[in-house]
Parts: sequence; structure tokens; C-alpha cells
Amino acid sequence: MKLKTVGIISKPKKEEICAVAPGLLEWLQQRGLQAVCDQETTQCLGQSGGVPREAIASRVDLIVVLGGDGTLLAAARLLHPHPVPLLAVNLGSLGFLTEITLDEMYAVLEAVLADRHQLDTRRMLDAEVERPDRAITRYSALNDVVLHKAALARIVDFDVSVGGRFVSRIRADGLILATPTGSTAYSLSAGGPIVLPSVEAMVVTPIAPHMLTNRPLVIPGESRVEVQLHSPSEAVYVTVDGQVGEELHSGDCVRVERSDRVVQLIVAPSRDYFQILRSKLRWGER
Repeated sequence: MKLKTVGIISKPKKEEICAVAPGLLEWLQQRGLQAVCDQETTQCLGQSGGVPREAIASRVDLIVVLGGDGTLLAAARLLHPHPVPLLAVNLGSLGFLTEITLDEMYAVLEAVLADRHQLDTRRMLDAEVERPDRAITRYSALNDVVLHKAALARIVDFDVSVGGRFVSRIRADGLILATPTGSTAYSLSAGGPIVLPSVEAMVVTPIAPHMLTNRPLVIPGESRVEVQLHSPSEAVYVTVDGQVGEELHSGDCVRVERSDRVVQLIVAPSRDYFQILRSKLRWGER
């Protein structure tokens, strides 16, 4: 990778970013690299301005994400049509995606400069919301697309089809359509399986289903899933990566399929995926 310009995207927590960003900018400057900072980072440096996040990918060769998984998910959705690699540094708590620690950041950056880095490619999902008379919106997700109710007591009916074939009417609090990357997020907490990121698959996980036989379903990655909502009296929402979304109407159809878009994550060479699982999920500990 020919590295000339590095973007920096930070989570909006001033005290943590202020402890990291000045040193990172100095390190980049010493190596003749230009930095392009988002507005959150610029504010932490006591400066005005900064570049809007959605404009950074078109101007840089690499983006350093300072924050947690939420910051990375937000950055990933802004890359199109400029799929620059992301180096995500964990300043959050759990960090399944932001696996690089602050102590490892400069060593991994040195590896990128020497073109000795490792890339992990993650596939995204495309989701489209349709009313009976028109298409409403389109989204891209790195983790998941979730349909969920707002009320506490009532359940919702979802008619689910895969590849044009009807699967079942699922009565549940909600429904999660997850990538392998997102299998360790909301889907996991709802009882879904862990799917290795290298597997081309999609996971359909009901949230608190009315029928205990409605179990999580792993389907081929190229599948197209259609979910039609039947909830005449309850508010139901679609949420993408837990960050953006909108309210649905009864009769709306949400179509989800594999995206042409991928996210390239720079990973720490000292760990593999199973080591991350053991560390984050405390496997093998008493």
C-alpha cells in the first residue's frame, strides 16, 4: 500500500481522544504523512473545522478509527464508493471489530508503511424498505439489519421468504438479519450462532420467538431474504447496525441481500479469530 494521506475518525468522547490524537498526528507528521481529521478529532485538538466524516474516504489512503465497534460501524457505512482500509483502534469496552489495542497501534502502522500488514475482508448487507406502492429507503450494514417492536407486551408477525420461497410466519419480538461479522453482536445475545467471518452466510435470528421451534437459521450468503411485516396496531422499526433506521408500516417489505460492498480491516498479526473469541467471551475460564 502506497501511503500518503491518513484519515482519522474518532468517537465523540473528548477525554479519550485528546489523550491519543496528538501523539498519532505527531507520529504521522514525522513520517511525512498528511492527516485528514474528522470534526470530533479536530475539536479535541482545540481547533475549528475538520472534515465531515462522509468526505474523508475520498481523500485518504487509510482511515484510523479511534473508538469502539460503534465508531467502526459508522465509518464502514461511509466508505462507498472509496473502499479504503480501516485500522480500528479499540478505545471502547468489548471491541470485537476494533481488535487492535492502543499499545499495538504504532507497530501495526509501521507494518502498513512497510507493506507487511494483514487485511481481513468483511462483506456487507444491502437492505431496502418497500411500501406496497414504492421503494422507501436503502441501507448498507456491516453487522445487521434488525426489525423490532417498540411496545413492551405485544409480539409481531413477520412473513419470511428466502430466495423467493416462503419459510414461515415468525411471531416474535423482532427479527435479526446478520452478517458473519454481526453474528457476535445482537444476534449472539438473542441465541444465534457464531459464524466465522470467512464463511459466506447470513444468519436469521428471531428475538424472543413465540414458538420455541423458531430457531436461528443460517442460509447461504447469496440468498435474498424478504420480510413482510404484519403489525396493524404496533409501532415497528428497522434498525441498521444499531445506529440508523426508521419506523415501518404494516405491509412493508424489507429485502436484505449480500452487498457488492466490502470493508477491509487491518488486523493485528499476533492474533487469530479464535483468540479474539477466547479473549472477548472468556472461553475456557472458570
